[in-house]
Amino acid sequence: MPIYEYVCKKCGKEFELMQKISDPPAKKCPSCQGEVEKRLSLSSFQLKGSGWYLTDYARKDKEKKEKKDSKDSKEGKEKKEAPAPPSPPAKEKACA
Repeated sequence: MPIYEYVCKKCGKEFELMQKISDPPAKKCPSCQGEVEKRLSLSSFQLKGSGWYLTDYARKDKEKKEKKDSKDSKEGKEKKEAPAPPSPPAKEKACA
């Protein structure tokens, strides 16, 4: 459930309430029963660093793909390094 911040217009007290999204906003201060105003606040959820997806989930698949790619490239080099079979000599045409 989200935590909402409120400030009392009468006494200035700031407080937080854990409410469902469907719950109506608070109307009275718990200390002085004065009118309250809902505040906009920053979310406590943050993504930092190079990315959670890259470090947590995709890494295994990426490593497998890199291994496969390096294996394919090694096979490709081996095929390229193998000498080509000699071509048959060209036939000479006899003059008539």
